[in-house]
Amino acid sequence: MSALISRPGVASPQLEEVALPPLGPGDLRVEVVAAGVNPVDAFVAAGPGRAVFGLDGPVGLGWDLTGVVREVGTAVADFRVGDTVAAHLGDPGAPVRAHATETVVPAAAAARLPDGLDPVGAASIPLNATTAAQAVDLLGPGDHRTLLVTGAAGAVGGYAVPLARRAGWVVTGLAREHDRGFVLGSGAGELLTELPGPRFDAVLDAAGLQEAAIAAVRDGGLFVGVLPGAPVPPERGVTATAVQSDPDGALLAELLALHADGTLAVRVAGAVPLGEASTAYDKVAGGGQRGRWVLVP
Repeated sequence: MSALISRPGVASPQLEEVALPPLGPGDLRVEVVAAGVNPVDAFVAAGPGRAVFGLDGPVGLGWDLTGVVREVGTAVADFRVGDTVAAHLGDPGAPVRAHATETVVPAAAAARLPDGLDPVGAASIPLNATTAAQAVDLLGPGDHRTLLVTGAAGAVGGYAVPLARRAGWVVTGLAREHDRGFVLGSGAGELLTELPGPRFDAVLDAAGLQEAAIAAVRDGGLFVGVLPGAPVPPERGVTATAVQSDPDGALLAELLALHADGTLAVRVAGAVPLGEASTAYDKVAGGGQRGRWVLVP
């Protein structure tokens, strides 16, 4: 089987023939249909992300996928061979991850794909939607308080806007003017193109603006970032935290259902074969993409 690998001292993903890790009792062996390419993949493949995650040797790449279950572990009761699933992978040090023809996935990190949801497009969902949902959960109930979502047209922010509105927040999005239609259509009541002063009860900083974004929070408010390795120092009584984005199969099932019923939008920037992964990695590393690039083995 083939997989994309990051190796020390090599600043690009390498497509190699590898052996699949053994199946544990709580695991699924999945034949990959499609896998999303996220900025963290490019960050690791280019080298700097290896130090952040403490990666020494060769490791697999890819955080989310859709695929078909080909084998189930002895302790797995909720999945069957032939199920089409989506999954959000943890363990950045695993030897084979999502960017592969086959991989091993913890059953607790997977969810069945609802009928009618395209598995190629759905491969863009798990990491970004889970991150957005867990960030909104850190904010707590909105109770009609005001929230600014930075990067509101991006991969995480684009999900955070509708999810925060469902949680009772009055949402404003920070994005470029040409994204106005998408941001307002996602549930934001207002679009800003520049960071304001301290006027919001909370900020969900999906763009990773950090200290610049916390300045938009009122004294005593809330700040949730997306860079847990670089926490923002609290100021003016503002509670500052960051989302960890942990795999959660039950949460993923809920998010997939929201995509299937049209509450959340699927956005794919493009799809390329696994053998042409460098094209997608370069696009993602360059930024400015609307939607996720997807690899199709």
